[in-house]
Amino acid sequence: MKKSQLTSLISATVLAAGCSSIALQAKDQQQNIAFLAFGDGGYHVDYPKQKHIDKPKTKEEFIAAEKADWLAEHRPIDEFGHAPIYVYPGTNIATEQGGALPVGKAMAEFCKTAECLFGIQLGDNIYPDGADAKDGKDDQQRMNDLIKAPLQPLFDQEPDLVVYSALGNHDWKTSRKGVALQTEWMKTQPNFYMAERGYYSYKKGSPGNDVEFFVLDTNMLLSGQHYYEVPLLPDGSEQGLASALASGAASVEDIEKHEAPVNGEDHKQLAWLAEGLKNSTAKWRIVYGHHILWSIGGTKYDEGHVLRRLILPELCQYADAYIAGHEHDLELLTDDCSRVLPGNSKPKLPLIISGAASKMRGTHTPFAEQQEKRYPEYDLVWSKSFTWGFAHIELDNQADELKVQFYSTPINGSGKPIKEQGFSFKHRSD
Repeated sequence: MKKSQLTSLISATVLAAGCSSIALQAKDQQQNIAFLAFGDGGYHVDYPKQKHIDKPKTKEEFIAAEKADWLAEHRPIDEFGHAPIYVYPGTNIATEQGGALPVGKAMAEFCKTAECLFGIQLGDNIYPDGADAKDGKDDQQRMNDLIKAPLQPLFDQEPDLVVYSALGNHDWKTSRKGVALQTEWMKTQPNFYMAERGYYSYKKGSPGNDVEFFVLDTNMLLSGQHYYEVPLLPDGSEQGLASALASGAASVEDIEKHEAPVNGEDHKQLAWLAEGLKNSTAKWRIVYGHHILWSIGGTKYDEGHVLRRLILPELCQYADAYIAGHEHDLELLTDDCSRVLPGNSKPKLPLIISGAASKMRGTHTPFAEQQEKRYPEYDLVWSKSFTWGFAHIELDNQADELKVQFYSTPINGSGKPIKEQGFSFKHRSD
């Protein structure tokens, strides 16, 4: 063989090997599953709360009221903040500026250079009162404005991207008809999916490298329970129910008649979740819903107590993560499952909160510190309050890790994605 022929053969072999390596890397990349997670995006200033109509406030009055509420909840005044303020044109009436469109733009910009196979929407898709609000506004337009329009930049960027939605407490606010209107609307939208009964499962990925998602209607689960709202003590700790009842501080959680479960549908959902998680053949099992299990917002802990009792044992035994909204911030927490599974040897259960897709909320530092003292199974990993943002989650089938990366976007509405903290967790489901 001539030297020139040998050189050509070696070059061709090297090129083929290089192409095979690139193809293998591309295949490996396809085996990973990456998606967006965002919640509580259904707020816009054109759909205000009735109390803001009945008792309008100036910008100064609005901020003063926010500060009064902050102090009443025993939060440190040096941590006080508020969302950007919007003043209605031609008036001095103020309200909270919404960040739904900036977050939608930020996700679209992010997905230009990152893998975004689909999205999960974590409830409260419509503020303040869901569909069928009887406020004189057309429901089809309401859903176009509050659910679809903020995400249109993302769909323009990724036309085939589908968002798998959950229901939140505001989606349930008005009536069962309102819930049905939203699920019916989603049937007409190629970029959205929600099952008619509000809870459902679906799979993504190829066998051996797949994930099964279990989407909960947590409002239905909580509405089937009798529980109290108990205010925190001045040091941020939780007070006992008996003491709160004796002092008159405790109040029964207000469940509207139409929210009450019908024909045991809440119990059926719990049984469905337990059986589904136990019998799933997917490599990864992820559960998501609107309400939190743990958080540091300082106002949702009563619901967290109830929801942990209902679903945490099954999550600890079978799931790789639980993802929620409800708190209007970004948080990452874990539960080591020692309370519900004594002797547990699995890695800690990641609890991802991504509820900053339009509204903002501050965290309660004293409450967070008290939780760390009182609950050894719980750990706060990271949080960012008074922000708009979303999470990007990747199931890395090569490293067997769940990776979560948080992003915020500026309050100037530019829609620029700002990279925050990222974390990795080992695969934990059997």
